[in-house]
Amino acid sequence: MYIKVEEQELAKKLRTQGLSVSDIASRLGVAKSSVSIWVRDVTITKQQRVYLNFLPHTQDAIEKRRVTRITNEAAKRARIIDQAYQEVDKISNRELWFMGVMLYWAEGGKTQRLTRFSNGDPRMIKIMMLFFRKICHVPEKKFRGHVHIHAHLDHLSAERYWSEIAGIPATQFFKTYRRASSGDTGKNSLPYGVMDIYVLDTKLFLQISGWASGIFENTEKHSKLY
Repeated sequence: MYIKVEEQELAKKLRTQGLSVSDIASRLGVAKSSVSIWVRDVTITKQQRVYLNFLPHTQDAIEKRRVTRITNEAAKRARIIDQAYQEVDKISNRELWFMGVMLYWAEGGKTQRLTRFSNGDPRMIKIMMLFFRKICHVPEKKFRGHVHIHAHLDHLSAERYWSEIAGIPATQFFKTYRRASSGDTGKNSLPYGVMDIYVLDTKLFLQISGWASGIFENTEKHSKLY
C-alpha cells in the first residue's frame, strides 16, 4: 500500500512539472490508466497544457507512431502468412504435377526443339527439378545447366551455387553467359544471376504442352458452369 501511495504522490509531482501521462507511466512503470486517475485533479499551467498539446505533433512523436504502425503492420502480415503456411499439407504427386506444368507454362521455353525452364529463385528451380525427376522421370544425363549473370559478379560462385541447388554436376553446365550491367552495380537483387534448366528431350516439351492444353481446356469447361 505504501508503494502505491508513493507512486501516486510522485505521479502528481511529475504532472505539476508538465510531464504527460504517458511519460509518467513510463517512468514509474505503471499503467497509463492508473496515472490518469492519480493526476486527474492536478492543475497544470496554460503553458504546460500548450506544450503537452504540441507533443503529439513533434517529429519524434510522429516517428514513434510511424515505427509503431509499421511494427504492428508487420506483425499482422506475419500472422496472416503463418496461418496460410499452416494450411499447406504434404504435396502429393498429382499436385506436384500440376505445379510443374503451370510453372513451366509461365516461365519455361516455348520452342519445340527442347525443354527449358529459367528462373532466379532457387525455390522455383528446386520445385522444377523435383517435377522433372519425380514426375517426368528425366535421366540425370539429360540435364544441362546454364547461368546468366552480370559480368561484374562472381560467376564461378554462381555456377557452384546453382549446381548445388539443382543437383546438376557443373560438368553438365553450358558456358556461363556474362552480360554487361547497364544499371547500378552496387545493387544486385540476383547476386547469383539466373539459371536455365535444359532437358535434352523434345518429347518432354510436347508432353508438357499437352498437359497444359488439357488443364486450360478443362478449366474453361469448369468456368462455364458458373
